[in-house]
Amino acid sequence: MRRHSAHLTHDSAVLPWLGANFWSRTGGPLMWRDYEPKTVREELAVLREHGLNMTRSFFYWPDFHPEPHRIDEELCERFRDFLDAHTEAGMGTVPTFIVGHMSGENWDPAWRGGRDLYEDVWMVGRQAWFVSQMTRRFKDHPAVTGWLITNEMPGYGRIYQVDPPSSDVVTAWAQAMCNAVRAAGGTQPVSLGDGAWGIEVTGRDNGFSLRDTAEYVDFVGPHVYRSDTDRPRQHYRAAFECELAAVTGQPVVLEEFGLSTDTVSAENAGVYYRQTLHNSLLGGATGWVAWNNTDYDALWDRSPYDHHPFEMHFGITDSTGAPKAPLVELAAFAKVLEQVDFARCRRSDAGAALVVPAFLERGYPYSRPADRPLIFTSLHQGYVAARAADLAVGLTREADGISEDASLYLLPATRQLTTRTRRALARRGAEGATVYLSFCSGEHPGTRGPWFDDLDGLFGVEMQLSYGVAEPIEDDVLEMTFTKDFGGIRAGEILRFPVAGNEDSRAYLPVEARDAEVVAVDAHGRPALLSRATGLGRTVLATYPLEHMAARTAHVNPEQTHRLYAALAEVAGVARPVTVESPYVSADVLVHEDGRRFVWLVSQSGQEVAVRPEADGSLHDAGTGEPVTDVTLDPYGVRILELR
Repeated sequence: MRRHSAHLTHDSAVLPWLGANFWSRTGGPLMWRDYEPKTVREELAVLREHGLNMTRSFFYWPDFHPEPHRIDEELCERFRDFLDAHTEAGMGTVPTFIVGHMSGENWDPAWRGGRDLYEDVWMVGRQAWFVSQMTRRFKDHPAVTGWLITNEMPGYGRIYQVDPPSSDVVTAWAQAMCNAVRAAGGTQPVSLGDGAWGIEVTGRDNGFSLRDTAEYVDFVGPHVYRSDTDRPRQHYRAAFECELAAVTGQPVVLEEFGLSTDTVSAENAGVYYRQTLHNSLLGGATGWVAWNNTDYDALWDRSPYDHHPFEMHFGITDSTGAPKAPLVELAAFAKVLEQVDFARCRRSDAGAALVVPAFLERGYPYSRPADRPLIFTSLHQGYVAARAADLAVGLTREADGISEDASLYLLPATRQLTTRTRRALARRGAEGATVYLSFCSGEHPGTRGPWFDDLDGLFGVEMQLSYGVAEPIEDDVLEMTFTKDFGGIRAGEILRFPVAGNEDSRAYLPVEARDAEVVAVDAHGRPALLSRATGLGRTVLATYPLEHMAARTAHVNPEQTHRLYAALAEVAGVARPVTVESPYVSADVLVHEDGRRFVWLVSQSGQEVAVRPEADGSLHDAGTGEPVTDVTLDPYGVRILELR
């Protein structure tokens, strides 16, 4: 199946944005009041010297729109000089219009008066007027390469955790704002700046639906800051969210990512940037905008920094303009993009599909929002395990109908499926695919067990569940002993998995084999993995929630689900062009339009790792062309090779 890899284009030019969100160190959000042209040019020069080609910039709304029907023309002239500075530096910028939220604080224009930003018609009109006025002023400037309507509107327009607006209302608002850009003559790509925090990505309904707003925007821009209890999961978080954000098939720009160096060491700040950049590239992102360009030590007594002091140090340069570790990583990444001619590359096709249940994004009657975190975390952990197995996976959404061209379907700790998907999976198995599902009882007591029809028939078992009773896993570690060869796993081998979950989800599925073959048993001799031949293919059932248990365990990766995924790939006949024996190193491939194949090796080890990749051709250094057999990766390092 084709994996998402859309590039952003404008005027027939491919634009791989690599840049930073920009506030000058002289003022932060209030920079336009005391604008310093010389300092801005110095700041841009440092970014350009390190390979960055754009910024994301901001019209601080209370300042630029001081009265309902008036724009501050003096500030507009300062912004025009700011654009000129970009042109001088050979850079572009993406202005952001409705900037009422920034760095942990919300600021209203003095005249808002508590009006609702989505549903008050007059207030929507004032926003659209402001958007159109600013577009008219700057649309023809060569430095403007795109537009963003807001900055994280879900945290400003209405606090969605308490009083979320409806998707219909938000979509109508988004239509009005994007139409204002177009009506004013803006031809550059436009998006919302909402962070892609809506239901299709996070499972939380904040009113911003990527599907519903797709008609009006040209790209999707995730803002990724959430943390984890496991380092590889953290390193793959942005990549996984980019995969989910590609639901509409539009280009994905990692619009905000980063960290405060008040919270991590300088070395680990660099590691996080390196991992996020390369893994999100492999996850389908085709643009990157770091948060943010500089530190703000001189603004310590000014909001928002006086109450969010860690916000002072998200910069990729310090408050003197000196590069920090993140900018060094961005510079190295810029060279990689140039080396592989990234604008003309796409991701390699995948033979495996990670199935995204429709229950993540659809509020079916009497389904519970509490199910969605389980879906997200199990999928995320499954994605990490696939990377450790060097298994390229594409996401296929149940809500759209599952892909018909995968050889392997992975359903990690999947409890809920619609009847159409259940039947489609059975058909795909009969047609030759391998369908894998790991049982999960769910994290709440309502309707425990699988929430789809005829698990017995699909997997060739007879379940032995008692109504309403979860069968607890009493061992602290699951030992899965293979009784038969399965892919690359030999009979007699034991895979060990952490056991975790609450009283509802820390449960296994007692079954008896009917027309399935028991492939592995647990420490008590009970079936733990079963395989059923069905037509030309097979279905495979794990009776334990392997991915859910790992997702609920800190510092767990790489855990041994990657061995199972690699075996499933072998059984299903899924090609893995490059594999590495160590689960700490993942391999993936980009394909250039001229036929060249580039291999990414990414380490998740905190130690130096030496590996000898196996490939379906010869490996060569991507820069020199010299043959390569053995590769040594620095801690959390990355190496790019060419596969011939």
